[in-house]
Amino acid sequence: MKKAQSHTPKSPEVRTAERKPGVSTPRQKPPAGRTQAEDFDEAIRLFHQRDFASALQLFEKCAAGENRDMAYTARQHILMCRQRIVQSQPELRTPDDLYYHAVNLISQRRFADAEQVLTRALEQAPRSDHIQYGLCLSRGLQGDLEGAARHLEIAIRLDPRNRAIARNDPDFLEFGRQSPVREIVFGDKKP
Repeated sequence: MKKAQSHTPKSPEVRTAERKPGVSTPRQKPPAGRTQAEDFDEAIRLFHQRDFASALQLFEKCAAGENRDMAYTARQHILMCRQRIVQSQPELRTPDDLYYHAVNLISQRRFADAEQVLTRALEQAPRSDHIQYGLCLSRGLQGDLEGAARHLEIAIRLDPRNRAIARNDPDFLEFGRQSPVREIVFGDKKP
């Protein structure tokens, strides 16, 4: 059975013996309060949680640390983090690509990000009722009923079928029966 390796840096005496003659290596101290090993352990935890951007930052700090083995492993993880970050960023070219990405963000309750994406989509396709409908959902789920009503009115004006869709949409349960959205959804107020 193999003995588990510790993440503790080697003592200065051992490091001196490992150096090649005539080659100096700069010593970098870990930031106050955290060791290279603690940063590495936290980076691994973030990596496994798929928070690659945060893990990348910590691995970069670890790659510059004193423990060469840990620094080498950190550099390998840096490459993996960068690959996964690039893979996770979808190519959003068309207004529909942007719309579907925004719907995904809304389902994750990342409303600010969703609205930025929907605004980009609306710039490309200003007469898209489904994008206005998406903005309505985002605003409503955040509690901005006036904003939701404004976007719903535009969506219904562009395609009257959006009123019936809103009546049956489970996402509207949180805010669709509150004024002023209720009046628009149930036809009390014509857009």
